[in-house]
Amino acid sequence: MSKKDEYEFKKAVEEIEDLEGRGTELISLYVPPDKAISDVSSYINEEMSESSNIKSKSTRKNVQSALKSIKSKLKYIKEVPENGVIFFVGQVSGEGDKTDMVSKTVEPPEKLQTFTYRCDSEFYVEPLKEMVGERENYGLLVIDRSEATIGILRGNRVETLNHIQSMVPSKHSKGGQSAQRFERSIEKAAHSYFKKVGEKANGLLLEEDIDGLLVGGPGRTKDNFIEGDHLHHELKKKIVDTFNTGYTDEYGLKELMEKAQETLSDLEVMKEKKLVDRLMEEIKDPKGGLAVYGEEETLRALRMGAVDTLLISDGIDKQRVNFDCDNCGDQGTKTIDTGFGDDENICPECGSELDTVEKEDIIDFFFDEAEKVGTDVEMISDQSEEGELLLNAFGGVAGILRFRIN
Repeated sequence: MSKKDEYEFKKAVEEIEDLEGRGTELISLYVPPDKAISDVSSYINEEMSESSNIKSKSTRKNVQSALKSIKSKLKYIKEVPENGVIFFVGQVSGEGDKTDMVSKTVEPPEKLQTFTYRCDSEFYVEPLKEMVGERENYGLLVIDRSEATIGILRGNRVETLNHIQSMVPSKHSKGGQSAQRFERSIEKAAHSYFKKVGEKANGLLLEEDIDGLLVGGPGRTKDNFIEGDHLHHELKKKIVDTFNTGYTDEYGLKELMEKAQETLSDLEVMKEKKLVDRLMEEIKDPKGGLAVYGEEETLRALRMGAVDTLLISDGIDKQRVNFDCDNCGDQGTKTIDTGFGDDENICPECGSELDTVEKEDIIDFFFDEAEKVGTDVEMISDQSEEGELLLNAFGGVAGILRFRIN
């Protein structure tokens, strides 16, 4: 999923999340790829039968209407899509006493694992919100002398790739020369085990193009493994940190992810901080640095192909409006806050009502412009000090340049 696709998907999920029903009559249906359509239809029929017990006449009517809508949609689906499909259907609150029927079908960016049916006063979007979190992939490795498990963290989801059982004997209490020989055999077995784990990790994680590697386990075993010549040098360079975990099985991977959350959050914040700090350094350069900011100036530089990295605040809530006045012939573009009043339809030249108004989300607009010239786009959270600076001081749009412009 591209950054633009991720942004648009996240925006769509937020719009669904904001919808509310008058009662428990909004249906969310998650269908995983391994679920037969016939089974889903049977389930809907059962829910239709159950809905007849709803006491409120209006709620019962709305729930049954939503179920019928889903059943109708299912007739046109021969096979569940590769990642599954999600239905959001129901009567949502409109202006005054009005309600509006909403019916949305969504294909998720990641594979659905479970079949889920919810009927509530709001749509159930938590699984989708997890899918549109940070998209970095991190390798996971938990190890002790008895076993090792290799996995990957995709966004917020842990996937187990391999589990290796050790054949290393446990320590014993014998003395003398036999103890020394046995100790040597234990260390030899441990070396072979570490080598096997390293080979598996190299083969699995180098293919994944991970952004970093997290290593966990009890005691010193994880450190001994890292210090040995077992991991490929490219993986070693990507080790973010080590963490003490009590488990080294599949549960250990989840424990590792939980313990690393603060570290991973700091990494993302640091990445954004470095970008905004670089922008500020270029702006402050007395000779005229490689920076541009503000909507129009950044757009001009972008269209010249001068912007290397485009920085956009995720706190921007604006639209670009293209207008064409039939009365005076004036044409142009202006930027307005999303949800602004009726004056967006008024011609700035003659004051008459505009017949032709085209609106576009400003972030979508800049993504499209950047794609035309091959410019990288980085979304900056407005929750950090640097992100707040980008939004409030520079209008939420700025660029680090490839070359200086006049």
